[in-house]
Amino acid sequence: QVQLVESGGGLVQAGGSLRLSCATSGRTFSSSTMGWFRQAPGREREFVASIKWTSAYTYYADSVKGRFTISRDNYKNMVYLQMNSLKPEDTAVYYCAEARTLNRPIVVHPKEYEYWGQGTQVTVSS
Repeated sequence: QVQLVESGGGLVQAGGSLRLSCATSGRTFSSSTMGWFRQAPGREREFVASIKWTSAYTYYADSVKGRFTISRDNYKNMVYLQMNSLKPEDTAVYYCAEARTLNRPIVVHPKEYEYWGQGTQVTVSS
């Protein structure tokens, strides 16, 4: 059974940084793409970044490009999201997700991800 557990959220001032972590339990497949999404109150879940598990190919939403970095540690089965230069509009619940069967380097639609974590709150104050 796949479990994804996020951690690292919190309250930070605008311009600050946070690093989110996602611990994956169970086997991670070579076809997997890991993604980070976020959801603010009253808004739809939004793609943030993705990384192909084997090649480490990364892809970012325009809104975070140049500020956020997604990475993974194969040995620890961890995925990370380094968030720098945070803005109040980055405030949301952040979710880690795994798309196991598509075997594509870029996966941006929430419906294409089979497994989800419970989310971690990120709040950026102005």
